[in-house]
Amino acid sequence: MPGPGFGRRATLLGSAGALARPAFAQRAWPAGRPIEIVVPFAPGGGMDAMARTTAPFLAAKLPGARVVVSNRPGAGGQVGTEAVANAAPDGFILGACATPTVLSQPIERPVRWRPAELTYLAQVVEDPCGLFVRTDSLFKDLPELLAAARARPGDVAYGTAGIGGDDHIAMLLLEEAAGVQLNHVPFNGTSQLLVPLLGGQLQVGAFNISEALPLLRERAIRGLGLAAEARDPAAQDIATYREAGVDVVFSAGRGIFGPPGLPDPIRKEIEAAFAAIFSDPAWTDAAARAGLPLKPLVGAAYRDAALGGEAALRALWSRRPWRE
Repeated sequence: MPGPGFGRRATLLGSAGALARPAFAQRAWPAGRPIEIVVPFAPGGGMDAMARTTAPFLAAKLPGARVVVSNRPGAGGQVGTEAVANAAPDGFILGACATPTVLSQPIERPVRWRPAELTYLAQVVEDPCGLFVRTDSLFKDLPELLAAARARPGDVAYGTAGIGGDDHIAMLLLEEAAGVQLNHVPFNGTSQLLVPLLGGQLQVGAFNISEALPLLRERAIRGLGLAAEARDPAAQDIATYREAGVDVVFSAGRGIFGPPGLPDPIRKEIEAAFAAIFSDPAWTDAAARAGLPLKPLVGAAYRDAALGGEAALRALWSRRPWRE
């Protein structure tokens, strides 16, 4: 298991005091142009849910602002992230940010952004990775899946939202810790892999607990394991990887970022808006209804958490380059 800077980011997270920020003078946002939050994955996944739940609250905290969400999937999130990273730094183009994807893709391929130069505005959730199957799957738990993988190396197939994403990285760590070889099938977002998973064409889906909860409630899928510190309160029957004997803890951080060079007055205004959102009881209720596992961080605390795992990712790349 890699060190605490990689995977679970609890040790990097700021205290509740990190959300307390002084009020800044607010300007009225021009009514004719909306703020666009670019989601770099297809509609229906955890990133999309986070952005769409957040958007109306952000609009309410920025006088005169309208906030819209657009999906620009492609290349495992690269297309949408590049669109934001290369936008004018005027506060009208923001993006949904996924860690570790924003760090892992520049390690594996040429991209048009440098992680340290992005403007990290606010983390919203930290969402543990997990493994899920149809309810009629022959795999009843994680030990059974690992036993099959040891018996037939490379035969058991799992799908993720894309190469180098949090779920893919979590699976590489699982393979490494358990000494198994699985067959990775990347998709363009979690919503895209659910069709073959539910249709029986894909054996296992690797995605986050927030994305799984609606299907778990409908008994359409069953959880094999969760890469969390403890069992999730909303899915107590799913054992952690550690309970299954595999010492892996890994989550997706999801938040909102802006292009490099976002001017301080705009950055501070948006950060203050997020601080206000996170202290609003109506936000807490809306996030609970959306199944968002909240872990709010604002500004510098988010930046530290987002960038904190880069060294461990590079170390993993040196051991297990994730090209497919």
